[in-house]
Amino acid sequence: MRRYYFDNIATTRVDDEVLKEMLPYFSEIYAIPSSQFSHQDGILGSDAIEKARERIAACINAEPSEIIFTSGETESNNLAVKGAAYYGKKKRDHLITSPIEPRSVLNSVKKLGKEGFGTSIIKVDGEGFADPDDIKGALTERTSLVSVSYVNHEVGTMQDIERIGTLCAERGVLFHTDASYAFSWFPIDVKKQNISLMTLSADKIHGPKGAGILYKNKNVKIDRLFEGNFNEFYIRPGLENVPAIVGSGKAAELIEKNKENIMKVKPLRDKLIADLLKIDDAVLNGPKDKRVDNNVNVTFYRAEGEAIVLHLDMHGISVITGSACFSESLEPSYVMMALGYTHERAHGSVRFGLSRLSSGVEIEYAAEKARFVVNKLREISPIK
Repeated sequence: MRRYYFDNIATTRVDDEVLKEMLPYFSEIYAIPSSQFSHQDGILGSDAIEKARERIAACINAEPSEIIFTSGETESNNLAVKGAAYYGKKKRDHLITSPIEPRSVLNSVKKLGKEGFGTSIIKVDGEGFADPDDIKGALTERTSLVSVSYVNHEVGTMQDIERIGTLCAERGVLFHTDASYAFSWFPIDVKKQNISLMTLSADKIHGPKGAGILYKNKNVKIDRLFEGNFNEFYIRPGLENVPAIVGSGKAAELIEKNKENIMKVKPLRDKLIADLLKIDDAVLNGPKDKRVDNNVNVTFYRAEGEAIVLHLDMHGISVITGSACFSESLEPSYVMMALGYTHERAHGSVRFGLSRLSSGVEIEYAAEKARFVVNKLREISPIK
């Protein structure tokens, strides 16, 4: 059975060009970059890292020296939030975030709260939007950092990043955004949008897993979280993952090359949404507008999300749900609950994630099988 992958928000297929560029750094150019001071092989590794910095910086209007490589989105978020908080705690010890941030941001803020930092979790509306005026109202003279994602990972809501960044800049507050789910879909200009710290992840743009990026404005100071050597500007010590870094740079470079294919995703997303909403008692989660182009999150009432996902998997379709059975928690999706949704709506939700490799054939197949599965499950459900 041919499989159709619709979990591209979680991770994407590595592009063939990315893989090709990475391969030599596994078996041919494998010296550690810090050996550049000792031999030619080390110079080759170091040069490859600097080339990757240049490629990524060019995509976001940053300087290469402002790009720090990490092990992924989680580490970048921890480093940005905790690093900024610890560095500025003597003068400013208050942080602001939203309740629908990735757990690496939310849990970092909660941990800092237990350590004595002041924290404010601003509310979002029923579509997942954070009101910049609420953020402005939460700012105090002690606020050091605001962290709000560019795009929500679950319902695809796109925040007004530029306005939030401007508010923070006017008050001398650092602004961090996790833009992992926006990278390639929306323009990013760290200067225009007044971004102080930003998280990116290569595996969301057809790059390798385990490859994170932290943009840090050159004027921003943060504490390192790990002790070790002098790698990554003394911010992130440890042996650099050269193949992954090379892949990150190539994946970023390919965004412009694949711009035409990326632009074709939104019409496919809209068609999938329209087809799924033709199913009785189906409702879109998150906004219709100001939504990232590859996110489709729909609740099918009177059918459990877990059951839908498992049955779609048997038809060769890979999707996920935010329901409790698919996590270690016994609670429904914290994002859905923060939007004010009921447990029933959260438990019946299914997320389809598209990519620039998605096709119309896949969309039609997914919609057809979703209709079949949902109706079949409703037939055998005791809830009518």
